[in-house]
Amino acid sequence: MNINWWAVFGALLGMAVIAVFLLVIFIAATWLIGVVKLNRRGPNGARSLEERVGQEAFARFLPPTAPRGPVDQLRTPELLEAAARKSS
Repeated sequence: MNINWWAVFGALLGMAVIAVFLLVIFIAATWLIGVVKLNRRGPNGARSLEERVGQEAFARFLPPTAPRGPVDQLRTPELLEAAARKSS
């Protein structure tokens, strides 16, 4: 009976040591990735979009009439024609 308790205690102790070891490895890896990410700068010298454009520009919204790239999908000729037919 005494040997069985030592076997159970040894198994539990082994599992606890493995769990703590894996936890330490995981925390160290995530910390290392975070440090590397913060130290590395992109090709333009900025870590994030907010750092690149500044906080004021980051929070500014575009007005509805601002151009949206090569095509404004809300003002296509088909939709303008349909709106003109609908209003007349």
